[in-house]
Amino acid sequence: MAIAAAAVIVPLGVLFFISGLVINLIQATCFVLVRPISKSTYRRINRILAELLWLELVWIVDWWACVKIKVYADPETFNLMGKEHSLVIANHRSDIDWLVGWILAQRSGCLGSSLAVMKKSSKLLPVIGWSMWFSEYLFLERSWAKDERTLKGPNLQSGLQQLKDYPLPFWLALFVEGTRFTQAKLLAAQEYAASAGLPVPRNVLIPRTKGFVTAVSHMRSFVPAIYDATICIPKSSPAPTMLRLFKGQRSVVHVHLKRHEMKDLPENDDAIAQWCRDIFVAKDKLLDKHFAEDTFGEEKLQDIGRPMKSLVVVASWACILILGTIKFLQATALLSSWKGVAISAALMAVITVLMQILINFSKSEQSTAAKVAPATEKRVNQLTGNGQDKTH
Repeated sequence: MAIAAAAVIVPLGVLFFISGLVINLIQATCFVLVRPISKSTYRRINRILAELLWLELVWIVDWWACVKIKVYADPETFNLMGKEHSLVIANHRSDIDWLVGWILAQRSGCLGSSLAVMKKSSKLLPVIGWSMWFSEYLFLERSWAKDERTLKGPNLQSGLQQLKDYPLPFWLALFVEGTRFTQAKLLAAQEYAASAGLPVPRNVLIPRTKGFVTAVSHMRSFVPAIYDATICIPKSSPAPTMLRLFKGQRSVVHVHLKRHEMKDLPENDDAIAQWCRDIFVAKDKLLDKHFAEDTFGEEKLQDIGRPMKSLVVVASWACILILGTIKFLQATALLSSWKGVAISAALMAVITVLMQILINFSKSEQSTAAKVAPATEKRVNQLTGNGQDKTH
């Protein structure tokens, strides 16, 4: 991490990790004392606590990096967002797609009850991963023999069924491609699609449908809708990353949203899987159109605004932290000795390492590629019928 970047990132890290540890402590206390008595009350309290933490990352997107998120959706879809339980499926285009989802959830009023299916290692992330665990995120190991049991759960208190009695509207996000989009993974997916007789993708990866089928089968009785999100980075904008966000560098993200009634999906597992594959074929064509015309067609651009709430929360945390630090230094005279200076420097070093871990964890190169043989560029050009570079 460059020194100039660290000068910006470390103060943000101090604010995030100290306030996050406070939130984690309160979450843990409520988990031990409140949840055994009333799971509904615990969830309502945790919803507020999680939002207080996650609004800090929303602030980074909205007010620090000033990332512009443009949402295209029909009026019905836009008006129902956040007012009902929903399963959200999306392509995984950038390193911060999960944060884009949080932005949309915050605008819809359900940030604290936005959940996701994540890889198991996510819950080990200090502060943010711990908060996800307290918020009942589902963590998978990318081994279907183990993940099937996690999703289905042995009883109503675990897996997807645990959400059946959730007291407030929730979103459950599922990235069915199973990994982030990279050009190398696209080449492998194209080779696999051609060998398996599937439509050859140009802008998405081939969806892994087992988790989606399981989610639909177990949630269709209490989740009325699926929100299909298509995420795209315009050619004129640099791709957003966690490092760019922390450095305050701007990007633009376009999101197309389409609501599907859960009751309209097929009943048969194979047909549900095919429905999901068809959605991604349509998504691929939609992205083709976007890259050619820089628009999603005639779908209306909805105004999601930039609420002040995250700014107020971060300003409040900052004031509490500054006042607390001043009082602490006055009481301990920590910086008046070399030992105190060394302790403070060590704390800053730990924060720097934790921020680096968070940044590295979000990078697409860290995710696991699909287990199919990679294709050569010449072969892919033959498969797609295009000699041009397909990277967008």
